Amino acid sequence: MKASRIAAVGALAGSAVLVLSGPAFAHVSVAAEGTAAKGGYATVNFKVPNERDDASTTKVEVNFPTDHPLASAQPEAVPGWKIAVTRAKLDKPIELHGEQIDEAVSKVTWTATGKGIEPGYFQKFPLSLGQLPEDTDELVFKALQTYSNKEVVRWIEVPQKGQEEPEHPAPVLALSAASGDHHGSSTAASDESEDAKNAKDAEAASKETAAEPADSSDTTARVLAIVGIVVGAAGVAYGVLAGRRRTEA
Repeated sequence: MKASRIAAVGALAGSAVLVLSGPAFAHVSVAAEGTAAKGGYATVNFKVPNERDDASTTKVEVNFPTDHPLASAQPEAVPGWKIAVTRAKLDKPIELHGEQIDEAVSKVTWTATGKGIEPGYFQKFPLSLGQLPEDTDELVFKALQTYSNKEVVRWIEVPQKGQEEPEHPAPVLALSAASGDHHGSSTAASDESEDAKNAKDAEAASKETAAEPADSSDTTARVLAIVGIVVGAAGVAYGVLAGRRRTEA
């Protein structure tokens, strides 16, 4: 009885945890691969889960911030999805990192060409963004998620510090402090030096790997030879000892 009661309580607790934690993982969200430094470039992923049991997500629209416009957004090809980047004229040209721009990315839309995001699954949509603004700590992207049954979920509520998370929060990208020359060149140089180091390490490793079979086979041959000598000597000694015992008998 005690065991069954404990099992029942455990099952209830587990289901409660799932119910309570479910919504926290069901939001459309955005996260950078590595860091998203102010003034630099970043690759980000918009993660879109399917919240419905009887419909698939067939369209995702991500609206870009107008208070901190982004001049560039390059999507990565996603199998099964058609991608459209929409640009719009700015009401007033702005200076971005020393250059005047009069248009910026206003929206990126992914439309399924197949089944889309089926129930129980999620999909990541990568974008390369830049240059990121230097005068804010975060970027808010309002997203619309369309299902195959024509339902549209609007992820547009801006989370406020010190308040509970809204029911349909907008994806928010946190920006880290600027580094290098604020334009990603130091990061690029670092990446290049790291790539060069990795290439040298790989070359050295390949040489060591190429040399290893010969060294290991030579060592193995020596070990086998020594073992053979020892075994042979033991056999001779055993034969001599056995002959003496027979003679004495």
